[in-house]
Amino acid sequence: MLSQQRRHELATAAIEAKGNAYSRYSNFPVGAALLAHDGTVIKGASIDNASYGATICAERTAIVKAVSDGFKSFAALAIVANVPRISPCGMCRQVIAEFCAPDMPVLLVPGDYPKEGSEVKETTFGELFPQ
Repeated sequence: MLSQQRRHELATAAIEAKGNAYSRYSNFPVGAALLAHDGTVIKGASIDNASYGATICAERTAIVKAVSDGFKSFAALAIVANVPRISPCGMCRQVIAEFCAPDMPVLLVPGDYPKEGSEVKETTFGELFPQ
């Protein structure tokens, strides 16, 4: 379980990452913030491509950046888009499974966060993966 302060920090980092998304084709910017066990936060943004199969989701961007910089152990992940509910796609879930423990917290951040009444859903990767 993450502290309220850490949840807010990760949600805010994911929102900042979303600002760098390249969503020219999908018009669906997504941001992610991955917390390494040493406290480092690695941000990732979705990167569209005219060939949708070549599009890279924010979650995978964050993981690829982290692993290429030597991080391979993670404590939490936050994901945000401009919608009330977001969840990683199947391809992202498979990549997350490669590097993250089933009990790792995953924060699903609503697009209107931190508006009053908006609620970050905290789950675990193990709960998300089979879905």
